[in-house]
Amino acid sequence: MVTSAKKTAAKPPVRRRVSKSAVKKVAATPVAATAPVQKIHRSIGKDFVVGVGRRKTAIARVRLATKGSGQITINDQDLAKYFSLPDYINSAKEPLTLLGLEKSVDVRVKVSGGGKAGQAIAVRHGLARALLLLDENYRKQLRPAGFLTRDSRVKERKKPGLKKARRAPQFSKR
Repeated sequence: MVTSAKKTAAKPPVRRRVSKSAVKKVAATPVAATAPVQKIHRSIGKDFVVGVGRRKTAIARVRLATKGSGQITINDQDLAKYFSLPDYINSAKEPLTLLGLEKSVDVRVKVSGGGKAGQAIAVRHGLARALLLLDENYRKQLRPAGFLTRDSRVKERKKPGLKKARRAPQFSKR
């Protein structure tokens, strides 16, 4: 039995027509503009830094003033007035307590979405990110405490034919 080897020729690459104006646009754009840009939620002002924190559907935009007296304002209200429960208050200012910066920085937060528990953890996450922009050395203390990790768990959606996400209707034999 004789087998013949098939010779497959390499296909030439497909050439597409490109207009002259498109070539000029590509040539005119600087190389830095065409490079992929990493999306970072941060901004640095002259005397403040901004961090964004998230938890479930809550989003907190934290503005941390580098020189301050320790005042924390959430949605134009005092921290204790906005978060009435002590657990939420402690959770929101945990990064400052851990680093010992409670009396040296001012914090202004705009938070929206979710419930109070999710908002408190979103504030904690945004505050930790803002502190990291202040000094990169804070990472050694914030990372092991879990303040820099975004908790991505959200409620599972309801499926058709079920009462909740996974709860099926009660089975009746007769």
